[in-house]
Amino acid sequence: MTREEKRQQVICSCIQQQEHIATIAKQEMDSAQQQSNDYGANVDRYDSYRTKMMRSRDMYAKQYSNALAGIRCLQDLQKLPPHDTVDHGSAVVTDRQKFFLSIGAGKFMVGNEVWFAISAQTPIYRAVKGHKVGDSFVINGQSQTIKEIF
Repeated sequence: MTREEKRQQVICSCIQQQEHIATIAKQEMDSAQQQSNDYGANVDRYDSYRTKMMRSRDMYAKQYSNALAGIRCLQDLQKLPPHDTVDHGSAVVTDRQKFFLSIGAGKFMVGNEVWFAISAQTPIYRAVKGHKVGDSFVINGQSQTIKEIF
């Protein structure tokens, strides 16, 4: 498998995870809205049940919006070529972990391998940015060596 194919596989797996999150958030948002609608007219101005449902709907709406924004970002990264140095959009394999420097999506699976999608605001992103294959870096007191970048 080429570097580009590996990178596309990582990106597609991350997109699939974000699509799954978006689907669940949309379902929950719609459910909260439906429960609020089914509850009927406001009894009074301080109707706690309706307020709870609207807060729930708004929370899921934000999660849905964030997932869609993540998907758009990942789709933009698909257009970039593989990297030789670690930068935004790089897939990095170290002797300890596998990272995808993109959005803060956390743990996801690529086949049967565990990967971590991390954002530019994380300490590990800043620690590895600009490194090349064979370089080492220290994060949380642990040294890691970069084995592959794509």
